[in-house]
Amino acid sequence: MTDAIDATVSELYLGLMSGTSADGIDAALVRFEGEGRALRCDLVRGHTFAWDPALRTTLVALGQGADTVSLDTVGLLDARIAIAFADAALSLLQAAGVPRGRVRAIGSHGQTVRHRPHAEPPFTWQLGDGNVIAERSGMTTVADFRRRDVAAGGQGAPLMPAFHAALLGSTHEDRAVLNLGGIANFTLLPGAGDVRGFDTGPANALMDAWCERHTGHAYDADGAFAASGQVDAALLARLLAEPWFAAPPPKSTGREHFHLDWLQARLEGNSVSNADVQATLLDLTARTVADALHMTQPDTRRVLVCGGGVRNPVLMARLAAYMPQAVVESTATHGLDPDYVEAMGFAWLARETLAGRPGNLPAVTGASGRRVLGTVYPA
Repeated sequence: MTDAIDATVSELYLGLMSGTSADGIDAALVRFEGEGRALRCDLVRGHTFAWDPALRTTLVALGQGADTVSLDTVGLLDARIAIAFADAALSLLQAAGVPRGRVRAIGSHGQTVRHRPHAEPPFTWQLGDGNVIAERSGMTTVADFRRRDVAAGGQGAPLMPAFHAALLGSTHEDRAVLNLGGIANFTLLPGAGDVRGFDTGPANALMDAWCERHTGHAYDADGAFAASGQVDAALLARLLAEPWFAAPPPKSTGREHFHLDWLQARLEGNSVSNADVQATLLDLTARTVADALHMTQPDTRRVLVCGGGVRNPVLMARLAAYMPQAVVESTATHGLDPDYVEAMGFAWLARETLAGRPGNLPAVTGASGRRVLGTVYPA
């Protein structure tokens, strides 16, 4: 695969992503050519690297709102996450047989530990020190992409819509890109009109957490646990009554809002089997995704799905049932590996930053204007 790379006509970037599920570090080596609608983006090599189990436990606890953490712990986490990211980048290059000198830059998302766009003042916080990544990897690193958008009055998320628009948009039909990570989010790509995007609510984060607590498995493989239960209509109604779902875009959320304590508060005094809870959580994801699409772009004819949830056939079937007006299919159908779309997107954001081009869309995030995102840490 790598022998086809011609550095004179293409650029290599490396994207690193760990989402709200903290289920691993997605690393993507990407070759870019062209700009805008003429952009070509090829995945040269991709791999997901597992977190150290003890480190992942800490990250999940932090993401769910744990407050009893010392400054020393946060500082150590910042460095340890960066080391894990840098090592993932180097391991990917070794597997691809590509020397690091061929890579223009790393685009690193980091690990979100707090996302508070409605705090006063608002903030978002991703750990994974770009200094450490640049020093350990020997490659220029662009990191800390979200905070500039928040500083400009935006949500800091989602940041992928401009990337999705360049690669997956069509002038012939209304499309939507659905990312099923820990949180679900949409990019709306109308055949004519402005690109929009927003979070729709929980996806894998809640399902994974419930599955791990009650089965010992980190995720519900093939949706089997959910398929063994039945949707509890009363519980689903209580979950759907969460005011966040009714809020209009732009909006974003994270594990610090939708976590097991949030779920437990809605289970108190009700007898629901563990499998039925899992089935209801899966239905909650499908229902809130479909409701959001019907409210914001009802004429959508194609929903392109990426993220870990695309591997859950039960969830994909429920999505298709709730959105019968649209074809629901993987981004793989359109040439983008669903496991690495976000990592590829952060490689693209690094490219935009180094070119001095803005990476956000104010119509998506609510920012006061377009901004060049991220901080550059030279090799």
